[in-house]
Amino acid sequence: MARILLVSLRTGELGPQVARAEFNDVLKATGLRERDLEMRVISDANTPIGSLDAVDGVVVGGSSLNVTAPEYDVWQEHVHRELSGILHCGLPVFFVCFGISWLVAELGGTVGHSAPEVSGPSVVTLAAPASTDPLLEDFPDTFTVLTGHTENPEILPDSLEVLAGGPTCPVQMVRYGDRVWATQFHAEMDAAAMRTRMDFFYDYGYFPLTEYDTIVAALPSVDVTWSNEILRRFVEFCSHTG
Repeated sequence: MARILLVSLRTGELGPQVARAEFNDVLKATGLRERDLEMRVISDANTPIGSLDAVDGVVVGGSSLNVTAPEYDVWQEHVHRELSGILHCGLPVFFVCFGISWLVAELGGTVGHSAPEVSGPSVVTLAAPASTDPLLEDFPDTFTVLTGHTENPEILPDSLEVLAGGPTCPVQMVRYGDRVWATQFHAEMDAAAMRTRMDFFYDYGYFPLTEYDTIVAALPSVDVTWSNEILRRFVEFCSHTG
């Protein structure tokens, strides 16, 4: 089985708790054994990713950072540099949520606030290139995911191929080259994971506080089978190519 590195972009007092929850979510979604999933947390501007020699692929988790922030502090600048190193490391890489905004901006595209999505379920529709993508081949044309974001890709660079979109967010999944993917949605989440993440970021603007109870009550009915399958297929891809 592939050995996967989870890079967690978490800082502050809640950072360790969020990172641990993220680790458990990826573990559950992928079906990996705990010994096959390593986590490294970039919690400050002095923490490097380190060597990638012993891993077959990298999953970069979400973050409360925003590419559209008017100014970057030293931690965010450090995170961007580390992500650039991961992008060009030659290993399969899967970016989640914040990572799609970072990837688009890094490659020369633009990110804005034209299609934010409130925390909760979203519908994803596959684009034509998905039919031959190793992570999406034989998927249904539409499926449900869990998401929550305040910024989104707006103008894509030519180097990115759109694999999926949706009625509430036009760009939901992209591929760069033949071994780098990024999703706007959280492919690692299920209902319990989404509620935990909402509790961590209760007042970060990802959902109206008055709608918290309604959103949480509806989460158990959301089927994320296909969303989680994307991460499982990424692990399988890494086992053959990493």
